[in-house]
Amino acid sequence: MKAMKTLAVAALMASVAVPAFAEQRTLVFNTDASDPAPKAAFEQLVADFEAAYPEIDVVVNTFDHEGYKTAIRNFLTADSPDLANWYAGNRMRPFVEAGQFTDVSDVWAANGLNESLGSALSSMTIDGKQWGVPYTYYQWGIYYNKDAYAKAGVDADSIQTWDDFISACEKFEAAGIDCLTTGSKALWPIAGIFDYLDLRTNGYDFHMQLTSGDIAWTDDRVKAVFAEWAKVLPYTTANHAAIDWQDAVSNIVQGSAANYVIGNFAVAAFKDGGLTNDNLGFMQFPEITPGLARAEEAPTDTIHIPAGAKNVEDAKLFLAFLASPEVQTKMNGTLGQLPINSGSSVGDDPYLAAGFEMLSTADGGIAQFFDRDAPAEMAKAGMEGFQEFMVKPERLDDILERLEKVRARVYQ
Repeated sequence: MKAMKTLAVAALMASVAVPAFAEQRTLVFNTDASDPAPKAAFEQLVADFEAAYPEIDVVVNTFDHEGYKTAIRNFLTADSPDLANWYAGNRMRPFVEAGQFTDVSDVWAANGLNESLGSALSSMTIDGKQWGVPYTYYQWGIYYNKDAYAKAGVDADSIQTWDDFISACEKFEAAGIDCLTTGSKALWPIAGIFDYLDLRTNGYDFHMQLTSGDIAWTDDRVKAVFAEWAKVLPYTTANHAAIDWQDAVSNIVQGSAANYVIGNFAVAAFKDGGLTNDNLGFMQFPEITPGLARAEEAPTDTIHIPAGAKNVEDAKLFLAFLASPEVQTKMNGTLGQLPINSGSSVGDDPYLAAGFEMLSTADGGIAQFFDRDAPAEMAKAGMEGFQEFMVKPERLDDILERLEKVRARVYQ
């Protein structure tokens, strides 16, 4: 692993005062990687880092997921570690604006990360600076039943634009197949549909401004998103509000529905239901506004250096190590997700391979998902509004007025 230290890392560390020979240094790392796969991935990451840098001990404090959401707000102000994991985009913004995360633009510059981690650059940048290093994400997109496509006489490769998709929906309807399925009982699955429609209609910057509270929900550009959504509603599973996301998986498995906008985590459920690589397909969400830079939906996990860190130099060394293609390849092999470094590799899983290619070439930005990009109260109200629109699209103006009132309250 020592060979993984790059010249850039060496250059970064050249200015760091070297302690007396054999003096042990310590890094304190707080994380919520408590589930089996993340825990194993982090244990291996730390072991490899310590093997590469035996003069550094990494002390890991592991919290459960829910407890961590509260704990991070406490330890960033009271007893700061040297490293802490979190999330990209607007989820890290409050900590950046409160001065609780350290600017690590020098790590990005010294290691060429603007290029190798380029797909996540926009989601890691605030005020022109980078505030952490991303290490994993997973794609959202359209998963589809190839047998349903064959039955309806639809060629998946012919779907490049949203208009193409809607035209295909007419063929699915004629074949007695729902074009699009989802389960909105728990609300969150349909947020992925909204996100993609907005990203394809208005672009990444607009979407981030909307979820940051800078754009009114009554804006005509927001209404344009719902106009596109309205086109697919007649072809969407009618009882979506009564079913969970797993029930919608069953619709795809059984062939009663053709397409599902969902994250890559659903592949296991599709295969548990009986689909295989031969009849489960994946495609990126189609183009709506011609020529708009392609943004994608990929919740991104990150590691940051708190402003109160005691060992900033070694923490930056850890981030540089984490960003390397070899480390990200190995870590994500354990996580079953996607490395962000474009020089990394993925196995022969066709969905991970397709996702890696799609995300690595996204030139329009990476969104984090509606309930990560928007504050909790706004996210809840928004997703309730999305569900109501899907059931009663004629109420759109009232829904948007209500969301605008929530925006005025939440972003004060």
